[in-house]
Amino acid sequence: MEQLHNRSLQKEVVANVNRFQVITIFNQKYPSSLKVIPDPPLVLYLHGDSTLLSYSPNLSVVGTRHPSVNALSIMKNLLIPLFQYKLVITSGMAIGIDGFAHQLALQHQSPTIAVLGGGFDHIYPKEHQSLYQQISKENLIISEYPPNQPPQKYHFPERNRIISGLSFGTLVIEAKKRSGTLITVDQALEQGKEVFAVPGSILAETSSGCNQLIQDGAKLVLSSNDILEECIIHHPNQLKI
Repeated sequence: MEQLHNRSLQKEVVANVNRFQVITIFNQKYPSSLKVIPDPPLVLYLHGDSTLLSYSPNLSVVGTRHPSVNALSIMKNLLIPLFQYKLVITSGMAIGIDGFAHQLALQHQSPTIAVLGGGFDHIYPKEHQSLYQQISKENLIISEYPPNQPPQKYHFPERNRIISGLSFGTLVIEAKKRSGTLITVDQALEQGKEVFAVPGSILAETSSGCNQLIQDGAKLVLSSNDILEECIIHHPNQLKI
């Protein structure tokens, strides 16, 4: 309670509200899909088009930070046909698969949301400063952390529940068996969401996680239709061409 009367903290909160949109779980703009997950964030900081929070369908795309040489071609093959339906592509703006997903959406004028593991004043990774600016201009950046909060290692598993929570399903492009990507999958399963996985060579370490997911019951994805079928089931009246 003492913090509520801290003048410097009060000034900081006002400054943040003046720079960015801030919504709480009690706000009408707060996404209903997040309200029903086991541990919804109480506060969301937004930079960009907040209307995307209520836009559906929403597909999260995740994967390794060290993709194979074929990863981008695979993503183009799967995602570009989906862009005509204006799916929101949600990811974590990390190096690798995340960054590819956002960039493809931007290139095809399809909406995208990036969920960060730190505040807006500490963009991570630094290589994606330009991508951050591009997304925030016409799409949306989200964080549950105040703008002055630097990213911490434990923030990234925390933010994964938001990535999966906003979406009807999570598409895993490439992932190792022991990786942060599979934390997002665990969150998606806990939330009752669909999990899609792209198979790969049994000799490729970056495919080991996906192959294991398929063996455990994730939907095997060979074409965009495999995703579209589930999307129609979850959002029969909301696909937009």
